[in-house]
Amino acid sequence: MSKDITVIDEFHQVVNMTPKELESWLDTDESQTVGQKDGDDESICHKSGRRIIQLLQRKDDYTNNDLSHIKKVISYVHRHVAQQPRVIWNTHAGAIL
Repeated sequence: MSKDITVIDEFHQVVNMTPKELESWLDTDESQTVGQKDGDDESICHKSGRRIIQLLQRKDDYTNNDLSHIKKVISYVHRHVAQQPRVIWNTHAGAIL
């Protein structure tokens, strides 16, 4: 069980939006235009976002399916953060390098 708690804690650390913020984002036109669709009108990531809202609001009683999705989200976030270019702020020049 402690392993599950660690995974849940990490999930709450890597998801950088509150449920309300994520819900607002999912309601935007921009969010509707991104992501891969799986024969449905809603993208896979959009569906995942709605599921993330539910998981963020839950305090306990996570199912194995919930934990599997949480691990998938953690992996996705880490993978995409690693692909981002590193930004360095130069305090002397007052610019991003």
